[in-house]
Amino acid sequence: MKKDVNYYLNKSIFISATNTDVGKTYACEKFLRFFANAGLKVGYFKPCETGVIDKPLDGSKMFELTKELNNDFKNVTLNDVVPYQFRLPAAPYVASKDTIIDIELLKDKKKYLQSFCDVLIIEGAGGLMVPVKENIFMIDLINIFQSEAFLITPSKLGSINDTLLSIEALKNRNIDFEFFINLFQDIDTFDEVSKPFLLDYFGELNFLQNL
Repeated sequence: MKKDVNYYLNKSIFISATNTDVGKTYACEKFLRFFANAGLKVGYFKPCETGVIDKPLDGSKMFELTKELNNDFKNVTLNDVVPYQFRLPAAPYVASKDTIIDIELLKDKKKYLQSFCDVLIIEGAGGLMVPVKENIFMIDLINIFQSEAFLITPSKLGSINDTLLSIEALKNRNIDFEFFINLFQDIDTFDEVSKPFLLDYFGELNFLQNL
């Protein structure tokens, strides 16, 4: 991590990824524990979760962890933490169907949750360009929430392309970011297939597993 832990005091961090199933929830767990171990009170927010049957599985898991790490978060509810829950496993814009996703409500929820913590971890849905509304994408929520940006990238074959494309999208919106590689796919070949270029291109690599 480039910045000192205290830099994130009273800030929020938006966790996005190159695509779905890259490890955003795993990353949220790692960062929640990392900041809690550093002495900061942590919070968690997932604006939208899709594929919800009985309850939001990712949001519920992180909410329970957050309450363990920060007793103040017992004052909030699961619906505060995951305000929009949709059954269809699709982009929020599609999954919401007739429900209007209110960006102002999300901003208010974020502000409310941030009052209970020193650093708020915000988990996006899918990748950066997943639509929330017709003209608002996950990447836009980073600026809307005035958050720092952490990009999670995969270790699988194709990760070079996925990583560079996502970074181009962040740079095109003038979003400062850090990226972390999640070593969970093609890990036996990553050092030979993908790491040489990524290391030469970026000079230094951050891995979630090292947190």
